[in-house]
Amino acid sequence: MKGFARKYIQNLIDQGEHSQLDFKFEINEARKIARTLVAFANTDGGRLLIGVKDNGKISGIRSEEEFYMIQSAAQNFCKPEIAFETKSWNIDGKTVLEVYVPPADHKPFYAKDENGRWMAYHRVHDQNYLANSILLDLWKYRKQKRGILIKFTRNEELLLQYLSRNKNVTISKMIRDTGFKRALLKELLVKLIAFDVVTMNFDEGGTRFSLTEQPGEERL
Repeated sequence: MKGFARKYIQNLIDQGEHSQLDFKFEINEARKIARTLVAFANTDGGRLLIGVKDNGKISGIRSEEEFYMIQSAAQNFCKPEIAFETKSWNIDGKTVLEVYVPPADHKPFYAKDENGRWMAYHRVHDQNYLANSILLDLWKYRKQKRGILIKFTRNEELLLQYLSRNKNVTISKMIRDTGFKRALLKELLVKLIAFDVVTMNFDEGGTRFSLTEQPGEERL
């Protein structure tokens, strides 16, 4: 069992931090870790390895306080409450706490910030980002998507023609180039993303949009 635990945890560590894996040396504030729990739930789920430094070195947790901090974050700083599973692994006398958060069926989940506001986050690579208005509208739209048919009007046609000529464009550039009002453009984008015709890409520079290269694959 000891050999399995070491191999299992080391395999995770070797992956490095990514959209479904985060390392934490320790947890000293429930409110901050709530963002990661919410971001995992709002994206594809994920795992926290507590007692592992950013460089992948195993430091171990100091006490059971880490578990109670996670529990407090899920119950008191997440809305709705986040469901999670935990497993303790003993690696050469050091305890690593693995926390698994499944992807949410109904999004969004929110985390309470330092000002008492409930904010939605999502996970991109190894970072948590505040959900923008299009992503929030997309989650709401997907709740009612079943049984809804998208109507391709002249507006959808013009937008698709534009995106066929322009890749990875921001909403501001689309407004300037197409003349669409922001509210209408957001509505069109939400529909097209929900039906996997358009892809929304996130990076540190902002949010960009492109035609989906392989339609049919579920995203976000």
